[in-house]
Amino acid sequence: MPRVKRAVIAKKKHKKLRARARGRRLLNRTTIKRARQMDLKSGVKAYADRKVKKRTMRALWNIRINAGLRPLGLTYSRFINLLKKANVEIDRKVLSQLAKDHPEIFAKVVEKVS
Repeated sequence: MPRVKRAVIAKKKHKKLRARARGRRLLNRTTIKRARQMDLKSGVKAYADRKVKKRTMRALWNIRINAGLRPLGLTYSRFINLLKKANVEIDRKVLSQLAKDHPEIFAKVVEKVS
């Protein structure tokens, strides 16, 4: 069986790995073994943080809606309850954009629901 030389392929893989490891500190950037470990770990963290981002954005939308409702004499939970009873299906993202950028339209939506 002939001998297989992998130097070119290994060097190419290491080069790609080092490119992904740019910006890291100490051996996590230079050593292949450590860089590979950190690359795997960064992928896990990136996946988890994409889920966290969704949670934080929803929390931000809720805060914006609540801030827009307080001057109108309502709270967030009561408003959401009124929306569900009125069968209005506007999602929280759109409601928060209305509360932030177009308060007069948001006030009309609140008036329609309550």
